[in-house]
Amino acid sequence: MNGTKEVIFKGNQNPETPVLGLLPVPTVARFIRINPQTWYTNGTICLRAEILGCRVDDPNDAYASEQGSKDGLDFRHHNYTEMRKLMKSVTEECPDITRIYTIGKSYMGLKLYVMEISDNPGKHELGEPEFRYVAGMHGNEALGRELVLNLMQYLCKEYKKGNQRIVRLVTETRIHLLPSMNPDGYEEAYVKGSELAGWADGRYSFEGIDLNHNFPDLNNIMWNAQEKAGDVSKVPNHYIPIPEYYTKEDATVAPETRAVINWMQDIPFVLSANLHGGELVVTYPYDCTRDWAPQEDTPTADNAFFRWLATVYASTNLVMANPDRRICHYEDFQSHNNIINGGAWHTVPGSMNDFSYLHTNCFEVTVELSCDKFPHASELPIEWENNKESLLVYMEQVHRGIKGVVRDKLTKKGIPDAIIKVEDHDHDIRSAADGDYWRLMNPGEYKVVAWAVGYLPSMRRCHVGMEPYPTICDFTLTKTPIHLIKQIQAKGGKIPQDLQLRIRAMRLRKLRASTKAINRRRESQRPQQGQLRHKRRARSSAARRI
Repeated sequence: MNGTKEVIFKGNQNPETPVLGLLPVPTVARFIRINPQTWYTNGTICLRAEILGCRVDDPNDAYASEQGSKDGLDFRHHNYTEMRKLMKSVTEECPDITRIYTIGKSYMGLKLYVMEISDNPGKHELGEPEFRYVAGMHGNEALGRELVLNLMQYLCKEYKKGNQRIVRLVTETRIHLLPSMNPDGYEEAYVKGSELAGWADGRYSFEGIDLNHNFPDLNNIMWNAQEKAGDVSKVPNHYIPIPEYYTKEDATVAPETRAVINWMQDIPFVLSANLHGGELVVTYPYDCTRDWAPQEDTPTADNAFFRWLATVYASTNLVMANPDRRICHYEDFQSHNNIINGGAWHTVPGSMNDFSYLHTNCFEVTVELSCDKFPHASELPIEWENNKESLLVYMEQVHRGIKGVVRDKLTKKGIPDAIIKVEDHDHDIRSAADGDYWRLMNPGEYKVVAWAVGYLPSMRRCHVGMEPYPTICDFTLTKTPIHLIKQIQAKGGKIPQDLQLRIRAMRLRKLRASTKAINRRRESQRPQQGQLRHKRRARSSAARRI
């Protein structure tokens, strides 16, 4: 309650007998949230509470230091219809840099709308990284939804004003904003409102699925393969395929989850954040622990950079960075600088963060934005100011590390699916359809290798500086010579399928050339054969005359 510690009251076992609980000291508050903590054994799972108080002036100016927002945004909770109207109004105000599209529908048929903000909306530009914010995965965690809607408005207005920071961000980044991944759940929570919505009302999809446990569990597929192989380097560490059972029609996969997976596969995202509520902390992969331990630090190969990403958001968030803030519930994340490995907090198999890292090129963290999952509308301007700088500076991290284009030496065309490998780093990424790639990394000197099926690998050293923009590291690859292919075959190696097709095409061309040469020789020999036959007939007739 407004910076005070939580107060725990004992309830009753007899639902007909009220129990009076008194606050230890007089408290001034605008809102008091009551949540159940534990249940009596064999008791009824229900809660009814009344708060008795009186309206008074604020004697100590407890709210005098709070500042509202001057950005002129629409600070209120928006239901599905109102959200669509707001998004449409943004595109009408900034038609040159915005586009609305859908990635699918919820179980109840509500569309999953995305706002794209870019200087060339609707098109991937060579070398320009793709970024996304996803909110509303849990429908009752409403703050992320409103912050994303605020962000749309803010980027539009500031771009029009000529704010150089925003102009640069919009010009150099293709931004995708999904305000509501679980619109069915949100509509349930919205009807009850911030005062009555419970801790879990609207959290799940309409089918009762927790969307953050609904993605393919690629972690254990990778770890099991590593144990069988006995050598980590022999097991793929990126673009791990989705298991067949997950793709079947009868699999327990929400349509919202399938829509987001298709979205991830269609667009070469580089960086993302998943906005939640109910705590004040930023978590980073892996979310799933390796041996199913309930809590265990489970780092990725990019642990240092993930910690940087989490720190960037947490250190610029006005509430998280406040050393005097109270803890939300039981855990004091300030001792961890308000960041924590997901597995060290609690294991989450099938999370979107882990799937994004193992199946695509995209790095993703989870941001728990507020102690309150569904804050009152009057709190939204303050929450926007608390998170505005964090939202902007986190997006700017998409330009860290190295980027470039992998091209064919002869044709100069980009090579898709080229693998970018950083030496002594057990996680690779791949180039996009046009051959461009982005590799997020901390400052340092790196030996980087690019290779693709049918091409010789190419290595170069790439320096990543402290500046907030990427180092350009382009690669030019030469096609694999035929004698190397023969060496691979002689050693019993398997030729990649595309090379097999090229070899067959080459053999077919040789066969056609040989056939043409034989036919030409035959054509040239036909007059000589005719002359011989004529001479033979002449000799035969002369012999008969004799």
